[in-house]
Parts: sequence; structure tokens; C-alpha cells
Amino acid sequence: MIDGHHVFDNLKIDLPILNQGRSTVTISRSDGKRAETIFNSIRFYKHYTLVECQPLTGRMHQIRIHLATQRASIAGDETYGGKPVYLSQIKRKYKAGKDQEEQPMMKRFALHAKEVGFKLIDESPVVIEAPYPKDYEVLIRMLDKFDV
Repeated sequence: MIDGHHVFDNLKIDLPILNQGRSTVTISRSDGKRAETIFNSIRFYKHYTLVECQPLTGRMHQIRIHLATQRASIAGDETYGGKPVYLSQIKRKYKAGKDQEEQPMMKRFALHAKEVGFKLIDESPVVIEAPYPKDYEVLIRMLDKFDV
């Protein structure tokens, strides 16, 4: 789930990524290693877009940094400019309880590996699917209800 309204139709980002250590990466055309990702918008909301991301390579933070280059940060991914999602941002007239600080709808950034595929040594394909975790499912349900 990314912040904002973005239309990606087989958008291929081919920007090399340089691992600088300590979980820090940057785009570097001179020193980076090849990194390619394909993006497709799946569902649109007023303030967010559900996006399918297909990394063709496997660099650290690849999806996160490639989206950030498009000014389309993952919701809640503050490292790359994403903002946490609060119910008060999408639901009219919502107010947290008295003396209660509102918490983000997800306590992590909104990225989920719904499907992973690879080939075995004998070239037979393996596809593993994982349903959305409960917090991600709730986020989508709330966006479907209040952010359309």
C-alpha cells in the first residue's frame, strides 16, 4: 500500500542499488548493482494505492527505494518518506477517546509478500501464497469502507 494516488501499468524501474551497510542503501548508477522491479496498481483509494510489486532481482530495500524514486512511498515506511495511516485521516468525524492518543492502523509499514515463486534445481516451479496478515486485512477493509 503506497501513499497517494499512483497509476502504474507495468512500470519497470531499472535503477542500480548500492548497499552502504547498516541497512542503508542508495541508488548509484556508477557503483550500484543491477536492480529491476515491475509495478502495477491494483486498487485505488482517495489517499492510497494498492500496488503489486514484482522484483526481478533481489536487492536489500529494493521495492522500498524503487517506489520512493517515484514519490510513492510505502504507507508507514518512514525511512523512505511514507507516513503512518491513522483512522482519523480517512474516517470523517473520527476522534480518539478522551485522554487517548491515536495509534496508527498498522504498527509497521504496509508491505506484504502475498506470493513468492522460484524454480527448483530440476526447473520445476514452486509458488507459495500467503494471505494478508490481520493488520493488513483490517487496513484494506477500512480503506474500502472510508477512503473511497
